[in-house]
This record gives sequence, C-alpha cells and structure tokens, in this order.
Amino acid sequence: MYGSETWRLTENNKRRVEATEMDTLRRSSRISRKERIRNVTIRQKIELEEPIIKEIEQNQLTCYGHVQRMAEGRLPKIALEWMPKQKRARGRPKKNWMEGIRKAMNERNLNEGQWGGRKQWSLGVGQRRTTF
Repeated sequence: MYGSETWRLTENNKRRVEATEMDTLRRSSRISRKERIRNVTIRQKIELEEPIIKEIEQNQLTCYGHVQRMAEGRLPKIALEWMPKQKRARGRPKKNWMEGIRKAMNERNLNEGQWGGRKQWSLGVGQRRTTF
C-alpha cells in the first residue's frame, strides 16, 4: 500500500484496515455479510494466506532498515532519531512509530544493528524466502 511505511499502526488502525480489507474481499467475491460466511472461509476461497497488516509491517521494516543504512547526515535519518524537547501531555503516552517497529522486530526475532546486512535484513523481514 502506498505510503504505509509511515503509518502508526495502533490496534484501532489495525482493526479498521482489516475491516476494509475484508469488505474489499467480500465485494470482489460477491459475498454479502447477510450470507454469514466467515472471514477465514473467504480467505481460503480467495487463497490469501496473510492479512494486509503483515505486508504493511514488512514495508515499515524495509523502510526502517533502509533509513538506518543511510549516512549520519541524511535528513531521513536525522528525522527518525529526532526527539521533541517539549513536555508530553498528561496521561498515557501514545504509541509512536518506533514502538510499532520494535514490536514487529520482536515478532520476527530481529535485533538492533542487523539492518547492516541488506540480504539478512530482507530475509528477517520476510520479503525473501530463500537464503544466499
């Protein structure tokens, strides 16, 4: 999905994206909600294995690795490492983009600093299925 590398994937956003994806799959299959067919059955019928959220996380990890491999003076790397100096609002802090990246890295057993090897990083992200 275009621009999904920069999305902050909260649980609410994930639910909305999944609902939109299932609505699209149902419409393309011409299956109404009134027919009461489960989403898993529709996915099996269309032969879709993974939800679109996994693809979004792969895009985010690919972008993160790309930015981390950049030189220190590059603007995207500076923007990624920038921390605001002002105080946060009261209450529970909102999850930021980096927390979503760390969670996706933990799910795939990726560590900080592994982005240096592009081939290993793309294997860990899940874009490639074979080793070199």
